Parts: sequence; structure tokens; C-alpha cells
Amino acid sequence: MGILNVTPDSFSDGGSLYAGSRLSMEKVRERALAMAANGADIIDIGGESTRPGAAGISLQEEMDRVLPVVEMLARDVDLVLSVDTSTPEVILEAAALGAGLINDVRSLTRPGALRAAAATGLPVCLMHMQGDPVDMQHAPHYVDVVAEVRSFLAQRLEACTKLGIAHRNIILDPGFGFGKSAQHNLALLNRLDRLCSLGYPLLVGLSRKSVIGHVLGRPTSERLAGSLALAAVSVLRGASIIRAHDVRETADVARLCAAVMTETVAV
Repeated sequence: MGILNVTPDSFSDGGSLYAGSRLSMEKVRERALAMAANGADIIDIGGESTRPGAAGISLQEEMDRVLPVVEMLARDVDLVLSVDTSTPEVILEAAALGAGLINDVRSLTRPGALRAAAATGLPVCLMHMQGDPVDMQHAPHYVDVVAEVRSFLAQRLEACTKLGIAHRNIILDPGFGFGKSAQHNLALLNRLDRLCSLGYPLLVGLSRKSVIGHVLGRPTSERLAGSLALAAVSVLRGASIIRAHDVRETADVARLCAAVMTETVAV
């Protein structure tokens, strides 16, 4: 899953697709086509930054950023388009324009979001987050982070299936970096099998995140090697989807891990 942040303030690549103060649709198209050429299967379009400390944006602002991009890429790129949103109106409009996956960091808990997602019939990704982006990293606390994340995801699974979302249309995300310390992130990754035992595909997003900086002492711009190492561990621990900024390198890692696990050389 390639990350396409159409935001001016995301933690790693905020503003990179802007020309001055305006989103450049040409830059968006070029980035998406490059991801497709480099091995992405899914492009995840986000219009609201969820970096630690990020404030929310208005409905209109999110729609203005996301919907034209979905419409354009649905026409120009032959990949699944994921929309990284918690907003019911964006969920419905993006689905109508060609989105193929709803990826919600708030696990469809905003009023109306669960019903909107169910109405689209699209697959959904449910993520765990303690708190909200504005305060989630102030002092995250768990008694048992793996058990608590697993319990939360199981509860959201039940809510989704009760409303008619098919089991085959649900993906889970532990929410690395969302209300977790470096130690919490490491524990979740080391025991990813506990989450895999729920029986649903897992999406893992560790690309360039602060846990790499904590362990290696690297700034965001120097976290490629760390991101690839964690991508490899994720695949070997059972992850099905890797969300990444550096698509070509991450796709290579995933393919090599798959070759090891299957003892198969693809031709």
C-alpha cells in the first residue's frame, strides 16, 4: 500500500504534492503512477494529517483535498484506491467516485461512519488508536498493550459484522505509533501472531515512524533502512498489507520474504 498524503502537514511528506499553497494534481498523478510502476497494489489517499499533535480540519477541506484525487486516479491508475478517512460524507462520496477500500484510523467510531461504510459495500480497515491525534502521544498507557489492542479490534469487528459488513471485507491494523510508545510498538510487532489469531488480514504501517528514530537515533529523512527492516519483520510475523512511503524498496522486501516463506522463486 503506497502512501499518498494530499496534506500540507503530514509528519514525513506533508506538502510534497503542493505547488505553493495549492495541491498539484499533476504531481499527484505522477506520484501515483510511480507507485504503480514500483509495485504498489493499493494507493492510500489521505486528506487529513493524523500525525501526533495534528488538529482536525473541516469536512469541506477534507472533501476538497480527497475527492478530486479519487476521481482522477480512478480514471488514470489501475490499482485499488484506499481512502484514509473517518468522515461519513467522505466515505460515501469517495466510494461513489471509485474508491475500493475505506481505511479509518478511528475504526469507524465517528457518528455515522460505520453505517456509511456498510452502505458502500466496500472493504474496511479498522485501526486501533488510544486517544486522538492531537493528544495520543502525550502519555500512552496500557497494562497489556497486545491484549488491549486485540480486545478493541475484536469489539470493532463485532460492531461491523452486526451491521452487515462481511467478514471477507474486514482488515485490521494495530495502529503502530497511534497512542503507543516505542516499547508498545515493539511489543505489538514482536507478538503480531496474537492479532493474526483473530483470523483477519493485518495491515501494518511502520514506514518512517518514530519507533525507528528511538531505536536507531535516525531523523525521519534517514529511516529507509529501519522501515525496510520492520516491513520484513511484519511480513514474516504474518502481516498481509504493508503501508509504505518507499514503495519500490518495500515491495522488494515483501517479495523476498514471500519467497522465503513459500520456498518459491517467482519467474
